[in-house]
Amino acid sequence: MAPRKGNKQKKVILKYTIDCSIPVSDQVLDPASFEKFLHDRIKVDGKVGVLGDKVKIKREDKNIVVHAEAPFSKRYLKYLTKKYLKKQLLRDYLHVIAPTKDSYQLRYFNIQGDEEDEE
Repeated sequence: MAPRKGNKQKKVILKYTIDCSIPVSDQVLDPASFEKFLHDRIKVDGKVGVLGDKVKIKREDKNIVVHAEAPFSKRYLKYLTKKYLKKQLLRDYLHVIAPTKDSYQLRYFNIQGDEEDEE
């Protein structure tokens, strides 16, 4: 058997979006600080803050878009998002939901009023 030449694998680029439109419209969350937090905290090859060409983070209006090469977990983005919410003391009011396969959305908790119990 001869060794294979030109066995290059195509890089798979994953695109994840985090929709922050609800808390941003209420001026509860700052998308610029969230983008900086992700840029500073995402690990690539075991190193924090050194994204290189493997991960790109962009802010599009009220959304954060992350483009990453294949070994990158969507769950890791959820973990970092929850960590950011905890740091900003917003974890009691907002939670992270996955409406589609490649996106997350920040929403408020649904709190039902106990108005009928007062009678």
